[in-house]
Amino acid sequence: MSGSTLGTLFCVTNFGESHGPAIGCVIDGCPPGLALNEADIQHELDRRRPGTSRHVTQRSEADKVEILSGLYEGLTTGTPICLLIRNTDQRSHDYGNLLDTFRPGHADYTYWRKYGLRDPRGGGRSSARLTAPTVAAGAVARKWLKLHHGIELAGHMTQLGDIDIPFESMAHVPDNPFFAANQSDIPRLEAFMDALRKAGDSCGARINVSARGVPAGWGEPLFDKLDADIAHAMMGLNAVKGVEIGAGFASVAQRGTEHGDELTPDGFRSNHAGGVLGGISTGQDITVSLAIKPTSSIRSPRASIDMAGAAATVETFGRHDPCVGIRATPIAEALLALVLMDHALRHRAQCGDVTINTPAIAAAAAAAAPI
Repeated sequence: MSGSTLGTLFCVTNFGESHGPAIGCVIDGCPPGLALNEADIQHELDRRRPGTSRHVTQRSEADKVEILSGLYEGLTTGTPICLLIRNTDQRSHDYGNLLDTFRPGHADYTYWRKYGLRDPRGGGRSSARLTAPTVAAGAVARKWLKLHHGIELAGHMTQLGDIDIPFESMAHVPDNPFFAANQSDIPRLEAFMDALRKAGDSCGARINVSARGVPAGWGEPLFDKLDADIAHAMMGLNAVKGVEIGAGFASVAQRGTEHGDELTPDGFRSNHAGGVLGGISTGQDITVSLAIKPTSSIRSPRASIDMAGAAATVETFGRHDPCVGIRATPIAEALLALVLMDHALRHRAQCGDVTINTPAIAAAAAAAAPI
């Protein structure tokens, strides 16, 4: 199956199926000499893994990562790094009723039309289970970015279904199952999710993710713009139906006098551009917002067809996230790290010896959204 590799110089190829023996990825292009071990990666996987609260799928996976290649005496060698995560809690019989039918809103139908066959167990390759290797690869990228450029990545949920989540502090993000930068509204979000699960329904979410400390100058003109590559990567995340950079769709209603980020010797006065101009980073925070659709695997009966084209009714059993956006924050952070890592190496390859006399202006007051 094509379309399983992300990146140009820092390339990540994802493999496996939801109910196969294992999932994983191969990272090609990681620079040599990076100190790396499983613990560097496991922390990020633990943030994403299932079964961490009653509001997500109760599939019990340890998501324990194994590094199979690319290391010698604790350092990356510059050769391909293979990361493996074994599946241990598959319940394939839960999908027996989906062998000949298609879930509305799911990739069942399109995979069948494209390949003429599909793996119905947990969605096969279309499962959100395949985001675990992405998070693992992202952990490698974000460690290198932190060590070499001081880049910090952070994300949080800003909307759950029709509930807007007011920003209070990023310090609250690790302390609740929603990755919300909020403490006071968590009981309301939990009550909403409990009612949703009881009704056999699902909802969407909005996630913000940012990168602070990205140097000015990363990115390419035209079709390899930094923001274009970010949007491409984010749209590769299961259930994402919209990506905004900076002001995004709000820029439609803005005037040029408002949207254009004025420059002063002390820094940019705003960051409506989301840290990217002309496809190249400005040195400000990179700010991205994702719209995630409701989960398509729900218990409520839905109209569909079978493989013969006859009318059918579909009910999805098994263990599913009623809102896939709840666990999306670490994945969005990983994807942003992968794109930035790739562009860091691309910039170093072409423009690493470029020097200019114009001083870099401060961007401390320019964040359009808190990180």
